[in-house]
Amino acid sequence: MSADPLLQPYRLKHLTLKNRLMISSHEPAYPEDGMPKERYRAYHVERARAGVAMTMTAGSASVARDSPPVFNNILAWKDEVVGWLKQLTDECHAHDCAVMIQLTHLGRRTRWDKADWLPVVSAGHAREPSHRAFPKLAEDWDIARIIEDYADAAERMQAAGLDGIELQAYGHLMDQFWSPLTNDLDGEYGGSLDNRLRFTFDTLRAIRARVGPDFIAGVRYTGDEGLPGGLTRADGLEISRRLKDCGMVDFLNVVKGHIDTDAGLTDVIPVQGMPSAPHLDFAGEIRAATEFPTFHAAKIQDVATARHAIASGKLDMVGMTRAHMADPHIVAKIMRGEEDRIRPCVGANYCLDRIYQGGMALCLHNPATGRELEQPHTVAQTDTPHRVVIIGAGPAGLEAARVAAERGHQVIVHEAANDPGGQVRLCALTPRRQEMMQLIQWRFAECTRMGVTFRFNSFADEDAVRADAPDVVIVATGGLPHTEVLEAGNDLVVSAWDILSGDAAPGENVLIYDDAGDYPALQAAEALATRGARVEVMTRDRSFAPEVMAMSLTPSMRELQKRDVTFTVTWKLESVTREGNGLLATIGSDYGGVTRERRVDQVVVNHGTRPLDDLYFDLRPGSRNLGEVDYEALIAGHKQDVTRNPDGSYQLFRIGDAVAARNTHAAIYDALRLVKAL
Repeated sequence: MSADPLLQPYRLKHLTLKNRLMISSHEPAYPEDGMPKERYRAYHVERARAGVAMTMTAGSASVARDSPPVFNNILAWKDEVVGWLKQLTDECHAHDCAVMIQLTHLGRRTRWDKADWLPVVSAGHAREPSHRAFPKLAEDWDIARIIEDYADAAERMQAAGLDGIELQAYGHLMDQFWSPLTNDLDGEYGGSLDNRLRFTFDTLRAIRARVGPDFIAGVRYTGDEGLPGGLTRADGLEISRRLKDCGMVDFLNVVKGHIDTDAGLTDVIPVQGMPSAPHLDFAGEIRAATEFPTFHAAKIQDVATARHAIASGKLDMVGMTRAHMADPHIVAKIMRGEEDRIRPCVGANYCLDRIYQGGMALCLHNPATGRELEQPHTVAQTDTPHRVVIIGAGPAGLEAARVAAERGHQVIVHEAANDPGGQVRLCALTPRRQEMMQLIQWRFAECTRMGVTFRFNSFADEDAVRADAPDVVIVATGGLPHTEVLEAGNDLVVSAWDILSGDAAPGENVLIYDDAGDYPALQAAEALATRGARVEVMTRDRSFAPEVMAMSLTPSMRELQKRDVTFTVTWKLESVTREGNGLLATIGSDYGGVTRERRVDQVVVNHGTRPLDDLYFDLRPGSRNLGEVDYEALIAGHKQDVTRNPDGSYQLFRIGDAVAARNTHAAIYDALRLVKAL
């Protein structure tokens, strides 16, 4: 048996977990019609196959019709869920992986205009800022009905063969009863802590009456809301003791904080640029005080921290959830002695943030996550190796090189700069976003290990590419900032890239016109404000930075508000003229009829990039496919067989921002689904 603390088995009641790594309850929003069908099952089974001891499904599976999901959650109140969950559980069990599910009633953390348009219910009238619904005060018949809903759902989970359930009590109905901030009830469910906990213990009793004493049940809960007037650390310790002593709970899964605002949620589930494992010591205090099985997950993204959590006795099981989205094979790599090859979670939070904006969780730099039915986590070798030449060593080019090398092709990469990275290197100049460089470092290390040839400081032209005698050419040259968006004065502005790179000296009174809504404008604003500039960020959109999603926006806003950066929405920059030693910016509106002026000494424009594609068009005439991509074959995962020029000597493709300005995930996804079939 291994001496690694993470690989030691753990006994939870009658259940033996084969190691100490788990995936905590989370909802990647993969259900179809509220059911965990093939996509959902494939996602969990991939991680079970790779060795994780336990996977917890469904961050907040809904137990009742008046708890409508605000994103695509599992509907645990439907009988048909049993069959789908049984398939998932049976497949995970075949790999000796335990399966649990999180059950909840969202309470006020939803909207009244979803699903059946039933009123939102809570223990108080206070609106949750994130979801904006004003709840009705729960009546006695609401409480009785919801307790039965919990019991019904638990019985369904037992029928599906799951190993256990977890009740959610942070930000949802259960702890809306707990917290003085959200409980306005009189009588037996309001007032004292005893009364505020009554709903939880009544629910547990109803569940036990249905599923018996042996079925595993735990609670994931906040041990300290961190809000004035809310649950304190002392309250959390007392609640922890009562959960242990009630005799109906088998494990505690501890979080710290509150999730009623974007900022609060981000502190509970920290993102890039925030400290790692910020609540681990707190969870350890709960375990020490209760001497009871304790689980925890919150930005524990690396194996060393997870190992410390177990070895130090702070936790019994450690959750590495987003880490397993980045690399589902963490346990397998630990067991093979390949810990250094684990694809790192960079905290970009494209997974959680994208649920609200894009409808399903995706990993910024693992495009196979959530696409297990279509995309491979491990690329198969080819029987016909080719000579593949790639121009550009940004995320798209490096992923293309990595996948091509894993396929067994001979790969040459030309990069004009001294080092790999492309736009990511610029992004990582902001200290809070330095973790982004791991996207590059991991791919470069993998490519180097597999023998990819890199030619740096190589501004490849058509002759240089042809000299490599390629069978396939992939242009991944990215793009350059586009700032010519004004009626007049385009020559007087600089790009956000100019500010970040230092190519433009920072001004003192700066207007940033953000017409792309992505990170560069925010990063330029931070770079300028940090140097003492007065900064206004302006956009024609109804909200600022719409491409930077809620949780990822939080660290930026904390920094920018601290430095008094101003945000102005629904106005657009029309022109810039020279006025003495300064600039006069004229602004208008898409709504028409008004103009305003700003007198500043610098104007920064963020309007995305335009493809750097000259080389692609130079190479097109000599290619067999003339650059054409068969989209049907691409989507189906088949090889590209387009022939438009039989005399051509190579296939030619372009990917990432060399096609059009998108994001890092799109660039990497382009590379994987194209090159996996070469």
